[in-house]
Amino acid sequence: MYIYGASGHAKVVLESIESSNELIEGVFDDNPLITSLFKYQVVSPFQMNLVSENSQLIIAIGNNTIRRKIATSLQVNFGNAIHASSIISTSVKLGKGVAIMANTTINAEAIIGDHVIINTSASIDHDCRIEDFAHIAPNATLCGGVTVGEGTLIGAGVTILPNISIGKWAVIGAGSVVTKDVPDYVTVKGNPSR
Repeated sequence: MYIYGASGHAKVVLESIESSNELIEGVFDDNPLITSLFKYQVVSPFQMNLVSENSQLIIAIGNNTIRRKIATSLQVNFGNAIHASSIISTSVKLGKGVAIMANTTINAEAIIGDHVIINTSASIDHDCRIEDFAHIAPNATLCGGVTVGEGTLIGAGVTILPNISIGKWAVIGAGSVVTKDVPDYVTVKGNPSR
């Protein structure tokens, strides 16, 4: 597995990969000032010719817009980084390029899109749908049947009540309690969120 990105988010992705005893073949970052990530040398900028044909790559960048820009520009095999401590139902459908951090729970028949981040200790209940490039931050709780649109950020400690739909590229502020649907491109916060 190769990692694209070597800043803070990449540290957690790297540890998730290592927890599952997967081999890390290389780390890339476009910032030439970043020369190492833990014990790994960082190659800058990204060089497609260094990624072996049968290997996988994960984009370890927390910013949803940047992650999408990179993912849509590359023709590689994307792999998933899944921490060994996560609990994932066998009926969950995972996309490609997904990062699932420590102590997360994803329950029955949830659908996780491509390049989604499910961050530390987040809880995704049954029948949730998380679309491409979304980020579910640490300790967020999505009750059953929640839909999260493409590129949306669900902040740390957010609670979303059952069967709520969150639009694409929205932002739900940290600690919010979402009690009704949220449209596309909207930022809400508070308890209840507004």
